[in-house]
Amino acid sequence: MRKSALRQITEKAREFGAGPLFNQILPLLMSPTLEDQERHLLVKVIDRVLYKLDDLVRPFVHKILVVIEPLLIDEDYYARVEGREIISNLAKAAGLATMITTMRPDLENMDEYVRNTTARAFAVVASALGIPSLLLFLKAVCKSKRSWQARHTGIKIVQQIAILMGCAVLPHLRSLVEIIELGLVDEQQKVRTITALALAALAESATPYGIESFDTVLKPLWKGIRTHRGKGLAAFLKAIGYLIPLMDAEYANYYTREVMLILIREFQSPDEEMKKIVLKVVKQCCSTEGVEPAYIKKDILPSFFKHFWTQKMASDRRNYRQLVDTTVEIANKVGSAEILNRIVDDLKEPSEQYRKMVMDTVEKVLNNLGATEVDSRLEEQLIDGVMFAFSEQTNEDAVMLNGFGTLVNALGKRVKPYLPQICGNILWRLNNKSAKVRQQVADLISRIAGVMKACQEERLMGHLGVVLYEYLGEEYPEVLGSILGALKAIVNVIGMNKMTPPIKDLLPRLTPILKNRHEKVQENCIDLVGRIADRGSEFVSVKEWMRICFELLELLKAHKKSIRRATVNTFGYIAKAIGPHDVLATLLNNLKVQERQNRVCTTVAIAIVAENCSPFTVLPGLMNEYRVPELNVQNGALKSLSFMFEYIVEMGKDYVYAVVPLLEDALMDRDLVHRQTAMFTISHMALSVYGFGCEDALTHLLNFAWPNVFETSPHVVQAFMSVVEGCRVSLGHTRVLQYCLAGLFHPARKVRDMMWKVYNTVYIGNPDCLVSGYPSVPDDDKNSYKRHELFYVL
Repeated sequence: MRKSALRQITEKAREFGAGPLFNQILPLLMSPTLEDQERHLLVKVIDRVLYKLDDLVRPFVHKILVVIEPLLIDEDYYARVEGREIISNLAKAAGLATMITTMRPDLENMDEYVRNTTARAFAVVASALGIPSLLLFLKAVCKSKRSWQARHTGIKIVQQIAILMGCAVLPHLRSLVEIIELGLVDEQQKVRTITALALAALAESATPYGIESFDTVLKPLWKGIRTHRGKGLAAFLKAIGYLIPLMDAEYANYYTREVMLILIREFQSPDEEMKKIVLKVVKQCCSTEGVEPAYIKKDILPSFFKHFWTQKMASDRRNYRQLVDTTVEIANKVGSAEILNRIVDDLKEPSEQYRKMVMDTVEKVLNNLGATEVDSRLEEQLIDGVMFAFSEQTNEDAVMLNGFGTLVNALGKRVKPYLPQICGNILWRLNNKSAKVRQQVADLISRIAGVMKACQEERLMGHLGVVLYEYLGEEYPEVLGSILGALKAIVNVIGMNKMTPPIKDLLPRLTPILKNRHEKVQENCIDLVGRIADRGSEFVSVKEWMRICFELLELLKAHKKSIRRATVNTFGYIAKAIGPHDVLATLLNNLKVQERQNRVCTTVAIAIVAENCSPFTVLPGLMNEYRVPELNVQNGALKSLSFMFEYIVEMGKDYVYAVVPLLEDALMDRDLVHRQTAMFTISHMALSVYGFGCEDALTHLLNFAWPNVFETSPHVVQAFMSVVEGCRVSLGHTRVLQYCLAGLFHPARKVRDMMWKVYNTVYIGNPDCLVSGYPSVPDDDKNSYKRHELFYVL
């Protein structure tokens, strides 16, 4: 109904007229009870209507803008995108002159909200119609003597253009900087601040190019940071912070030393916004080439840690994030030990939020730089601090888990003396009454299992394996998923033979867990079963594997793709372990079910069984199944063949002739899906057997596939073009060219269109090969020009 209504409105838009349409649509869009989906549909309607009405929309531009502009500052990202989309289409329909005339009065509106939305709308117009079209207008607005509000809004438009268009401002960078440069010395404080912010946005968009465009503003910016205070200073510092990374190393070093004097003074500022900007500028300066590590250690670090590494900073989320990022950037320059030595003792601070901030920094520094600079003393302090912070959590957080895992992995074999203590802590916490604590330590085991193997602590891992096995009765699915993940990590590194408990005891406990419908449990359980089937199938009886096969069929219905993928792979491992026949019987039986997803996954599983156990074990049963006179089963068998030839690659050369009669039958079927799936099978087959002498069979199959050239269903067209691509590779370009030459100049357009589509595909593949296949025209006085004309057309 929606589709037909939308089509009707679109087709009759000019007939209805702009007035009646927008008088109906705009009040609906302003409705306070509007839901996201409804808004999206109305935006779609407006888009289509604008496209049809074109210049008829001009009298309603203001009305539309009043409704749409508030979307540009909506909290919801998609609302903002849809607002931009409508204004962009409106600008293209109404033209630049109308947009400027309509929005010009709002530039100097006394209400800041109106000015803000107008600036954003102008930025969208610039992105739709091109920045050059707005440059003269912006120049006039930014130099307006009548009102500072107009200047302020004009400069804000430049800032919004930079934010919206990113590196697309580069060709016009110098012009944009020249337009706003006088704002740095404007008499109004607000204008000076917005100018600095606009320069920062332009520099950020231009990174790492364009420093020469900012030559004229460096001096006023430098003067500004010495004369301004408060918000003005923050904006000027922000601009300089984005300009320094654009400079050559020599200049960057000089300017950093100059600006650092101001920054160190502002370290003590109580203003939160100023702190964020100062941190950002410090990060930018320290990451710039040419700034010496020795200078950072001597002049910046003492004040930096004194004023920023405080408990107050940890309580504000944005400050916390910026502080961690800046500290990590400094560590990249001066080395990990310099930073870790200063913060390691803070891992035992009373404030949990502060400990978390320290742990986050430790994790990121070790991730980036490793633990090569960490000496034995610092190593002890880190292990001790991390163990304390991990044990003293009141809210289990991923930061602590990641930090602990990263430290253990970074230290590697050096962690061996501490492993008994770490494992003792893990075992104690596994018994905790809080589900989150148990889940966290299970996740920790999976993170450090590899290091325990490197340290040859197999006895400890065996002990952990037994304890985890006892916890398989866990009632919380999130925790059970983590326990299975930990068991999987231990099985991976310790091997099947040394695993405790033995595999023959472990696997039967996993079979009932496969019935669990929680995604995390399903994923980890199926991964563990698959690993055992791959590496330790001999430890388990055939009956148990068949029981697992029946449970796995249910997992093919899972919503998550990774679970379905792991399931079909596990079928392959089990088939390899116990022979394909029983597994294949189970899978072929499953082709009769109604759910499409289940059938598709079953066909993939059959193909994987064929790949693992050789196709001759699967093919007879599959071909026999095709004889069942049921659509789903026949389609399933064809799909399995398609996947099989895709997976077995050159092995397929031995089975091409065996499946030719089956594919012939499928290609002559009235059902579209039969022909489509058969064509995909031929395309995979053709690509797999290139150069193996199967050209006669492929030519025969191409003859059966070719009548589908005039099908209109998009999926069948895709399958047919796939056959053309495959045969182009295996049979050669000229063979496929000969099929379509007769139709290239056919009187019927329908025929010509498809033949040219095939020809273009073959031509793109390799134009040189086609020369030998072009028709030969006798060269005499009458025909010489025709021959050249034919080559030209082709």
